[in-house]
Amino acid sequence: MVSCKTRNEIVLMRRAGQVVGRTIEELTKYVRPGITALELDRIADDYIRSQDCTPAFFKLYDFPGHICISFNEEVVHGIPSQRVLKEGDIVSLDVGATYQGWNGDAAVTLPVGKVTSQVEKLLQATREAMLLGIAQARLGNHVHDIAAAIDDYATRRGFSVVEGWGGHGIGRKVHEEPSVPHNRQATRGMALRRGMCLAIEPMLNVGKADVYVKPDKWTIVTTDGKLSAHFEHSLAVTDGEPLILTVA
Repeated sequence: MVSCKTRNEIVLMRRAGQVVGRTIEELTKYVRPGITALELDRIADDYIRSQDCTPAFFKLYDFPGHICISFNEEVVHGIPSQRVLKEGDIVSLDVGATYQGWNGDAAVTLPVGKVTSQVEKLLQATREAMLLGIAQARLGNHVHDIAAAIDDYATRRGFSVVEGWGGHGIGRKVHEEPSVPHNRQATRGMALRRGMCLAIEPMLNVGKADVYVKPDKWTIVTTDGKLSAHFEHSLAVTDGEPLILTVA
């Protein structure tokens, strides 16, 4: 069942979301060659807890990390490890925080040192696709209007959109109804209602859209080994513009 949050509940989610945004800002300072994913995970854990929140992903469905950290061809749900960031890598940081039982969820993909122009285009296109999807989250529109905006833009830019993994409702639980696909659908789907809170998180690939799950049972990877990027914000549907909850 889809829940619509009250104004007070959205205020609490905004608090959680601000902490998520600030955590990503803090992590960005440390993304450089030589640091390990596990070190970034510890920095995120310490910062989130210092802000009177708890890491939303830790032990969620038995996930072993505090945030998800994915490299290069890894799409999402990478487990923090001793893997070292190297010049030319891209790394996706997916962060969740819980404040008084309410959740925020956002992600960003960052370059490690210098990257190629193609990588820069991938990162820019994925972020823009997310923003275009967010712009559709308004009264009078439907869930699948978000998908259409993302898919159409990605296709124009020459990138594929990962299928089977998309956005979701968010609130008391990190993952709530409705599911939010990022590929164009045959129908417009569910009508958006005031107070609905959604996480919009397109994942764009340089190559094919096909992905698989690694033996660790968590990390999603492109089947062709080509690069993937992931950007995400949580938002609330209002009477006007969508309210992005996870900006710092």
